[in-house]
Amino acid sequence: MKCYSSNRFKVSILVDDPSSWIVPYVESLSVRIGEQNDVSLYFNAYDIVEGDFLFLLGCTSIIPKQVLNKNKHNLVVHESDLPEGRGWSPVSWQVLEGKNRIPIVLFEAEEKLDSGRIYLKDYIELDGTELLPEIKKKQGDKTIDLVLTFLNQWPDLQPSGQIGMPSYYEKRTTKHDELDISKSIIQNFNHLRIIDNEKHPAWFQLNGHKYILKIYKTD
Repeated sequence: MKCYSSNRFKVSILVDDPSSWIVPYVESLSVRIGEQNDVSLYFNAYDIVEGDFLFLLGCTSIIPKQVLNKNKHNLVVHESDLPEGRGWSPVSWQVLEGKNRIPIVLFEAEEKLDSGRIYLKDYIELDGTELLPEIKKKQGDKTIDLVLTFLNQWPDLQPSGQIGMPSYYEKRTTKHDELDISKSIIQNFNHLRIIDNEKHPAWFQLNGHKYILKIYKTD
């Protein structure tokens, strides 16, 4: 998808972790947005300048209000059926729950976490065999599609408020990477699918020792 809007916007994109897996996707997105718009990519929120749209992609911290005030609209991509699944690592948590069809939405950022009005909704379709690199690719591709769709359809989009009681996913830490070795490989497979072999490998303890476990697909 290309950016075909007849309007020319001043667009900023923020990724607050330069080592994030999403950076290559955001760099590709920036090139495509730049075909029809003025676009800047930032890794520090306080470097952002005034403009029309700020896209917050892969951000790991809540962005201060004084930063959000610099742009007319601040947009976030989040992978859950909001207001269910607000919070952290929604894709990982839903894979653990056994879900293969994961909602992904683009919404207006507000001071309260993941509470803004929703502009667009799509789905990440999995077949249950993907490991983390494949899951992230599908997530990254859908993120690009949502952002370009938003820019192409603006200002004709009508946002809708979130309906229902919110639920929250907690931030994943090393403790969440521990495997329950009383379970079979099949029972642990969804857990293994979301393991980052380099940054957050799976681990378990046995007979007073800690063991690291990594997983790769060979075909």
